[in-house]
Amino acid sequence: MKLKDKVAIITGGSRGIGYATADKFLAEGATVILAASSQTSADKAVARLKEKYPEATVAGISPDLASLESVREAFRSATEKYGCVDILVNNAGISESTPFMEYTEETFDQVMDLNVKGVFNTTRAAAECMVARETGVILSTSSMVSISGQPSGFAYPASKFAVNGLTVSLARELGPKGIRVNAVAPGIIETDMMRAVPKEVLDPMIEKIPLRRLGRPEDIANAVCYFAGVQAEHITGASLRIDGGAMLV
Repeated sequence: MKLKDKVAIITGGSRGIGYATADKFLAEGATVILAASSQTSADKAVARLKEKYPEATVAGISPDLASLESVREAFRSATEKYGCVDILVNNAGISESTPFMEYTEETFDQVMDLNVKGVFNTTRAAAECMVARETGVILSTSSMVSISGQPSGFAYPASKFAVNGLTVSLARELGPKGIRVNAVAPGIIETDMMRAVPKEVLDPMIEKIPLRRLGRPEDIANAVCYFAGVQAEHITGASLRIDGGAMLV
């Protein structure tokens, strides 16, 4: 098991990429604390995972990721019970598609509070334990639109560009302290939202992807697990595109 005896906190862990990552980490022997937007969502995800992995250790928390105090308290409680966090996966985020001229300050703040400030808060809280032990892994979910942009909803690619900057900057600063910092940049992923897209809209999108399919949450989880393990112990400051070659077009 690649992650045996490791303690991981995964934000946005109750569904999609975060849930797939929690599933993969548990299969590899990690203790997983998943964070969700509500305790009800966290508890439901934990129940599903416990059913699949009855011998594994998995728990759910629901801090306000936009509040450093809330995050610190939740992380402190989790680490007191399960041990110091070895791996942090910053996966929680929101996207939206408001045209720029209709953007409000509230919409902008909502995206930035979770996608950027939330990543800062969780990283700041987890890094305290990591720095003290001189070891740890910090992983974040970016996006291919942090490179390509998108025609509306500009705050989302802007927030993911910020995540890229945080990744390379912290890789430089925390590397000498034994902490690796990397990111994954998914392309278009099969989600409940994407499955609702009409076939006549979806098929042309898939045709533009060299590998001719959408990504799956498990594709991203596999890459995150690789970055978390010893196989990637000499990799830091990297952002891996996982888009089926979409950015090659």
